[in-house]
Amino acid sequence: MPADFTRYSCQIALPGFGESTQKLLQQAKVLVVGAGGLGCPAAQYLAAAGIGALGIADFDTVSISNLHRQILYTPEDVGLKKAVIACDRLQKQNPGIKLVPHDVKITSDNVMSIIQDYDIVVDGTDNFDTRYLLNDAAVLSGKPLVYGAIYQFEGQVAVWNIQNEDGTRSPNYRDLFPEVDATQIPNCAEGGVIPTLAGIIGCMQANEVIKYITKTGELLAEKVLILDAQTLQSRIIKIGNVTKTQIKKLAQTVAVPTISVIELKKGLATNKFELIDVRTDREREEFDIGGKHIPLDEIERNIDQFGSDTVKVLYCATGKRSGEAVKLIKLRLPNALIFSLEGGLRSWLEPTPSD
Repeated sequence: MPADFTRYSCQIALPGFGESTQKLLQQAKVLVVGAGGLGCPAAQYLAAAGIGALGIADFDTVSISNLHRQILYTPEDVGLKKAVIACDRLQKQNPGIKLVPHDVKITSDNVMSIIQDYDIVVDGTDNFDTRYLLNDAAVLSGKPLVYGAIYQFEGQVAVWNIQNEDGTRSPNYRDLFPEVDATQIPNCAEGGVIPTLAGIIGCMQANEVIKYITKTGELLAEKVLILDAQTLQSRIIKIGNVTKTQIKKLAQTVAVPTISVIELKKGLATNKFELIDVRTDREREEFDIGGKHIPLDEIERNIDQFGSDTVKVLYCATGKRSGEAVKLIKLRLPNALIFSLEGGLRSWLEPTPSD
């Protein structure tokens, strides 16, 4: 056995695996989008398995509230870029592979150029805009996409857009969810998630990547696996053999102007900004940092309030819902002077250099 294969001896010993199969992993290029709860375990096991080139795309920074489930980071990493830190850690774990950080926000302008160099993409995102964008880009470029999602105690895994023997493609995310109202669905930070579920689903995603590259096992294509972490019961839902969607172009990404906690605090000290809380009544009663209260589902009915010359900063628990609100307003009032608080109240409550 070659010296560089020694670390992989246990997987090479698998029936039907062998050194030729390990070489397939060494020649593979995998992109993990989202270095969070799902991306961390997926990337860690893909790196350990010997994927030749592993790209990690994420524009976010590490926060304290990430650490219970995003296992590549430590308290010393708070405030640092996730993609850079993750690649650095994984490179130390396996010096024999290539790590490529993509410290950028995935948008309709760059997604095609970023994924073009990879054989397969892992969706570790936590928002619907990027999830649909990745799905559509994978379909248009003919790339398989490994989907994973977690919320509270439930996780989902599937593999989209696999080429069938007759040249057709297997279903993709839009076959399962043609359209989702992202404003009505809380993310993990707002609805909660048990941390072990992130590890389980992330590892399942890595497993599907390895199966696809090595041509072993039965892929989770044409179906979705749903896991209940409380009972450890799972079920598989079949969704057909061939996609029924027609994706012809990417939806244009709507840029959300954001403001940092430091900038906001400075502006509030000089009455530069007007705050708008877009959370629910219950959240507002528990804690707020001032300003008007216009819940997200009432934004459209109050759209006229955002047409003034006053600069408004919208906030929620994590910045997700306020971002959705800003997008909604910008579509109706392109010139509105509005920002979403980056990281939301989660970031507001964390220590900053100005505190």
